[in-house]
Amino acid sequence: MLRIKGTIGDWPVDLTVEMDDADWARLAQNLPTAAVARAAPAAVSSGPADQLWLAAQDLLRRSGSIEGPQLMNELEALAGSAGAAKGLLVRLRHSPKVKIEVREGVQVFNWAEE
Repeated sequence: MLRIKGTIGDWPVDLTVEMDDADWARLAQNLPTAAVARAAPAAVSSGPADQLWLAAQDLLRRSGSIEGPQLMNELEALAGSAGAAKGLLVRLRHSPKVKIEVREGVQVFNWAEE
């Protein structure tokens, strides 16, 4: 699920969009492919967006636990842009393999897959 809040002119907007895996895959197709080539493991033979998603999961899996701002910085380096990093962060936030807790007002992403 993706929530969009803001305004269009003077009109308030609060929109919730439900997305399944196929929707995320279509959205991820627009991520930069140069970043994928730098970050994705060579053994993975799926598409560039899938490779970037796998690399983002691997980053969190290897760290085990990481604060949101630091994770965002690492995802931006991985993906090559802030926009792509935000998309990966949202996708991680909604992944069943990730648990989020708040410590001293900061979101902490924890790899929770068993």
